[in-house]
Amino acid sequence: MSKETLFAVSLFPYLGFLYFVTKSGQTPRLALVGFYVLLVFVAVTIPAGIYAQKAYGLELANVDWLHGSAEFFLTLSNIFVVLGFRSSVQKLKSN
Repeated sequence: MSKETLFAVSLFPYLGFLYFVTKSGQTPRLALVGFYVLLVFVAVTIPAGIYAQKAYGLELANVDWLHGSAEFFLTLSNIFVVLGFRSSVQKLKSN
């Protein structure tokens, strides 16, 4: 199985995860936003990878400005998830 196929197939379990974590209503709002921002990362990474291949003849990881721009959304996603759960833990500690 190619890495592109694996990347595409991995989207389905993640969408299932998003469905159940949203439906549960127990995930902190900011963390939930972070989980959805990860989809933005995926949506940005795919065209960025295609552009890197077409314009430069290289993989996305080898075009620093493009790779860094796409990775920004992964970083943003992680920050939202951490801050969301952190605030939830702090709220539980204060109660």
